[in-house]
Amino acid sequence: MLEKIRDSLVGLDIGATKQACAKALDSKVSPFKILDEALAPALNEVGRRFETGEYFLAELIMAGEIMKECMKLLEPMMVTRNSERKGSVVIGTVSGDLHSIGKDIVVTLLRANGFEVFDLGVDVPSERFVEEVVAKKPDILALSALLTTSMPEMGKVIKALEKAGIRSELKVIVGGSPVSAEFAKEIGADAASRDAVEGVNICLKWINEKRSKHGR
Repeated sequence: MLEKIRDSLVGLDIGATKQACAKALDSKVSPFKILDEALAPALNEVGRRFETGEYFLAELIMAGEIMKECMKLLEPMMVTRNSERKGSVVIGTVSGDLHSIGKDIVVTLLRANGFEVFDLGVDVPSERFVEEVVAKKPDILALSALLTTSMPEMGKVIKALEKAGIRSELKVIVGGSPVSAEFAKEIGADAASRDAVEGVNICLKWINEKRSKHGR
């Protein structure tokens, strides 16, 4: 059943993907399991094919639209996994990048795991990230990018945080199919994630470490 969802999304068949998701939900498969083990991996595969030139921008946009339709089915079923507030995250797609689907999945999963999330949207300039970090005082800043051409903007955001004297006050994670651990280290981020599930797990780990450190 999950394989059917993955194959349908990678094949860009919106009807089959939605039908398979609905069937899985009717069969009492957890919406988190559908997202973690079917939709997210399928979206990663679409991203990989885009990187290798097998898929183009039109296919990428189509996959994003299919994902949005599937999330409409899943989100009403996503009862928060833990009602206890975990921490807070400011998140956005960096300047020059208008892609939101990966970020939107992360937002959904973070909220489902008890995080307070401030979503700044797409094409967010570094100054806005700094303003929101100062105003919201989050535990974590999450920067998203899908295009390799927009990746340097992530470094600009971190430099802006340093210039404002607030970089040490929070963790920074960068995410998106083109990012890597090496890139994160190069620009001064604390971690990199290529998919939503991994990114949320990193955020949970950081919050648990912070609580242990402060004896909470």
